[in-house]
Amino acid sequence: MCNEAPCILLVLQRLQIKMPGENTFTPSHLSVSLTTTDSDEAQTTGWYTIPSSSSYAAGFYFQCAVVIIGVVGASANGLIVYAMVASKQHTKQLLIFNQNVFDLCSCILLVITFALKLCRILLVGTLGYWLCVLLIGQGLLWCSINGSAMNPMSITVERYLKVVYPSWSKKVLRKWSYGRW
Repeated sequence: MCNEAPCILLVLQRLQIKMPGENTFTPSHLSVSLTTTDSDEAQTTGWYTIPSSSSYAAGFYFQCAVVIIGVVGASANGLIVYAMVASKQHTKQLLIFNQNVFDLCSCILLVITFALKLCRILLVGTLGYWLCVLLIGQGLLWCSINGSAMNPMSITVERYLKVVYPSWSKKVLRKWSYGRW
């Protein structure tokens, strides 16, 4: 889910949530109470809490660090993928190549997601809705991370079956197996 108030309003508009007796969607029914407190505390507007400037600065530096880590990871994985393709090892070492491609995609999506969060763009219309759902909400990022985690698990199951049931695995696993042992 998105943590930004404009994104929440956009999702509510997209779902066409209406109050009883209303003909169209208007955000006027949302309770908006602004409370101003000390500089280290948060301000509350209805359901959304606006962080204080000091916690915003900490979040900003954290997001900058995540972008830098993503750039370094994408560079390293991109270099490995390029080296494997250039030396034609990507067909022989398919497990390592597949894992590096997953990690490269994860790093690229990490950079895109957190760079969009740093830009604090206004999410309007259909494009804004899909940016919010897929990128800022980190949906694509977590799909790639989960794929990266499931890759070694599937290889572990495949290798287990090859060791425990060698005759059965020669008949069945050969058709779909991508790792040579």
